Order: sequence, then structure tokens, then C-alpha cells
Amino acid sequence: MPLFHDEENNMTLNKALIALALGFALAACSNQKQADEAAADANAAAADAQASADTAAAQGDAATADAAQAAADAAAQAADAAATSADAAATAPTAAAADTAADTAEEAADTAKQAADTAEEATEPKK
Repeated sequence: MPLFHDEENNMTLNKALIALALGFALAACSNQKQADEAAADANAAAADAQASADTAAAQGDAATADAAQAAADAAAQAADAAATSADAAATAPTAAAADTAADTAEEAADTAKQAADTAEEATEPKK
């Protein structure tokens, strides 16, 4: 009996392994993109928060300016955390670690956005 059947099985196994490897590569690329976008969003939020803090300082109310600056500082720290997580996603040894790092970057971006909102609210006229 010829061994062609084994060669077909080996070829099918090789194709399956290649497909699996491509799937992991695509997942890693997706996680990196997610983390990079989150870091960019966090940086934008931190810049917005600092602009609001600068506006509050120009308005002359020290308490409002202090509150807005504290929120801007929190946004900057969250942006740093998002950037660190994006770096971790890029160098993660496994897809699960990259996914966790990307999720952490998104959470940090959300924190930065919340801090930016807080800084902006501090500059709004009180009713």
C-alpha cells in the first residue's frame, strides 16, 4: 500500500498549523492596534484636561484652578499608564498577555477621559 495517505495527513496538519500561527499573529496585531489607539485617546484626553486647567487658572478662582489641575494631572498619569500598557502589548509573550495589556490601556484611556471631563466641568460656570 502506498503511503500517500500519510503525506495527505501531514499536509493537512501543516496547513492547520499555518492557519493557527496566522490567527495568533492577527490577534497580536489587533491587540497592539487596540492598545495604540487607547494610548492616543488617553494622550488627547490629557491634553484636553490640561487646556481646561489652563482656562481655569486664567479665570482667577484658585480653588477651581487647583481642582482642574488635579484632574489634568490624573489624566496625564492615566495617559502614561496607557502608553506603558501599549508597550506591554507590543512585547507580550502570549496573545493572552497582549489582550490583557490592551484592555489595561483602554481602561487607562477611559480614566484619562473621565479626568478630562472633571477638569472641563471645573471651568464651567456654577449655577
